[in-house]
Amino acid sequence: MIYAINYDLKRPGQNYEALYEAIKSCGVWWHYLDSTWLVDTSLNAEGIWKKVEPHVDTNDLFLIIGVTQDYYGWLPKKAWDWIDSRMSQKAA
Repeated sequence: MIYAINYDLKRPGQNYEALYEAIKSCGVWWHYLDSTWLVDTSLNAEGIWKKVEPHVDTNDLFLIIGVTQDYYGWLPKKAWDWIDSRMSQKAA
């Protein structure tokens, strides 16, 4: 399933590289928007959270939510190609 990982990171100057690596380790990922990642993974939302939580500050905000087939927006073609190809694999 594809999950959207959305966040507000509240500590300016903080090195979040370990957080980004934890997100990448969850599955096949996409990252076109500054504070949003899409991850195609066999983990559920709680499983993703358990991987990223050690790298999050207590004042950061997170939302991990499943992506449905009802989506729309303004993105580069490459981004839509990734989303459409991953969603079509799930529909098959």
